[in-house]
Amino acid sequence: MTEPVLSVHNISKTFGAVKACDDVSLDLRPGEIHAVIGPNGAGKSTLIKQICGGLKPDAGRVEFLGRDVTSLRTSARAQAGLARTFQVSELAMEDTVLQNVTLGALAAGGKGPGLFRAALKNTGLRDRAMSALMRVGLEDHAAIRASELSHGQRRLLEVAVALTLNPKAFVMDEPMAGMGAEGSKRMTGFLDQLRAQAPILLVEHDMDAVFALADRLSVLVYGRVIATGTVEDIRANEEVRTAYLGEGA
Repeated sequence: MTEPVLSVHNISKTFGAVKACDDVSLDLRPGEIHAVIGPNGAGKSTLIKQICGGLKPDAGRVEFLGRDVTSLRTSARAQAGLARTFQVSELAMEDTVLQNVTLGALAAGGKGPGLFRAALKNTGLRDRAMSALMRVGLEDHAAIRASELSHGQRRLLEVAVALTLNPKAFVMDEPMAGMGAEGSKRMTGFLDQLRAQAPILLVEHDMDAVFALADRLSVLVYGRVIATGTVEDIRANEEVRTAYLGEGA
C-alpha cells in the first residue's frame, strides 16, 4: 500500500476536564480527499490545530512525508508543504488580492511583513502569486481589495495563498462555510480537481459536498474517531447514524 502523506498517531488533547481529542488516529493518502465530519463540539478544530502546529498534543504524534513533525511550529510545517485554509477567513481585507497572496506566501515561509514592500517588487514572487490566482480564477481581481470579493471568492483566495507553498497536502477547515448552494457546487468541483495536485484533509459540514468528494471519511464524536471508511461504509454504520447522520442519512 502507498505510504500516507500525512499520519496522525494516537493524539490526545485535554482542556481541564474536557478531552477534546481522545486517542485519534487517521491518515491522508496520495491523491485522495479524506473528510473529517462530526457534530459541533466534536473536536474537529482542535484536531486540525494539532495537525498544523497551532497546538501541541498531550500525547501521540503527527507525521508528514514520513517525518515526525509533532514538535515543529506552524511555519515549519507550512514550509515543508502542509498548506491550510481556515474556517474563519484570515485575509487582510484592506489589502489587494495580489497583496494577500504575496503576504500570505511570505508569512507561511516564516518571513515577516517587514519584507512585504520588497516582495511586491520581486518579479519571481509576483509571478508565483499571479499563477496561484490564475489557478483559482481570480487573476482579473488581482488589483481590487479583498473586502470587495464575494464570500466564495474569498474562500478561493485563501486557496490561492495555500497554493503558493507548492503544497504536498492541504488541510481545509470548512471551505464551504457560509456559501449558498451554487457556491458550494463550484467549490466542490474545484476541490475535486485540486486533489490531483495534492491530497486534501477536509473538515466540512456540507454533507452533500462531503459525500460527493470524499474517498474516505472519519467520524469524530466527543473527541474520538468512531468510524473510518468509504461513503458507503459510513452511510451504513449504525453507530454513525445514531450519533451524527440521523436516520434520514
